Amino acid sequence: MTFSFHPLAKAEMQDAVEYYEQQQSGLGLEFLEEMYATIQRVLRFPAAWPQSSRYSRRCLASRFPYSIIYQIRSSGILVVAVMHHSRKPAYWADRL
Repeated sequence: MTFSFHPLAKAEMQDAVEYYEQQQSGLGLEFLEEMYATIQRVLRFPAAWPQSSRYSRRCLASRFPYSIIYQIRSSGILVVAVMHHSRKPAYWADRL
């Protein structure tokens, strides 16, 4: 199974990488690796994570306070948001 990013989700992830890299050298890369590990879990078990809305699901990252919000589509997984847990819960809903 393949995956792709909604353009705003990709921008969210890049912003977070830059933020963490400013906090500590190398931490941005660690964040990025964690996000891709989370996406790999989604790819292995796409229906295993709880629903966030009618058509989306949420998989929590292990180390950072982020979740991957995604949709299961016939073409693969669409990452709708790279959501920080302190943000308004459904800010990404209009992306669907």
